[in-house]
Amino acid sequence: MNEATTDLAGWRPRLAALAAGAAGGDGAHDGAHDGAHLERVWRNAQLLLARHPEADALVVMAACYLHDLVNLPKNDPDRAQASTRSARLARHQLAWMGFPPERLDAVAHAIAAHSFSAGITAASLEAKIVQDADRLDGLGAIGLARMFYIAGMMGSSLAHPDDPLGQARDFDDQRYALDHIMVKLAKLPGMMQTDGGRALAGERLARLLAFRAEFAAESGVPVSR
Repeated sequence: MNEATTDLAGWRPRLAALAAGAAGGDGAHDGAHDGAHLERVWRNAQLLLARHPEADALVVMAACYLHDLVNLPKNDPDRAQASTRSARLARHQLAWMGFPPERLDAVAHAIAAHSFSAGITAASLEAKIVQDADRLDGLGAIGLARMFYIAGMMGSSLAHPDDPLGQARDFDDQRYALDHIMVKLAKLPGMMQTDGGRALAGERLARLLAFRAEFAAESGVPVSR
């Protein structure tokens, strides 16, 4: 095995520092896509790598830390381009840092393909792992916190006041944060690329659906049967 593949401990602080520098470049702070998010994505990826030892862990780690080098708001018209811009920037920066050149294409693809909005097919195992790891952070308790955090940044309401579960209306997650669970998050388990990702996503989605039902109950809104 190539020495660079096993030198995860050596590359990790360098990748984290590169990501932190990019995040601080415009003075803005996005608590849903900060350094803690990158660490959680890498943690999720390690769970999936344990099931896929044949994957290149260095490629996965680099993509996990650098997938949000260019981070555009959810309502930005160029949002779908963020992952490809991140991939280009990561390739340039990694080459300058002396990252193994034979792995640059793989890292760039994993970054470009991670995005939900970009719609790029993950063609490698490493890209599938990174995509699953990032999407897992949108589910469960942390995913719930991120959902409301982003909704607050966008000025959305918590939920529709009379029909929080969308039983008699169309979902609109631009206006109502709670709708985002059904508009996007409930679809993620079926979109996972790995068996491990699907299993973890199903467990975490169940927590979101339980919260959604409890939210409606505390709102005093009757649930249609």
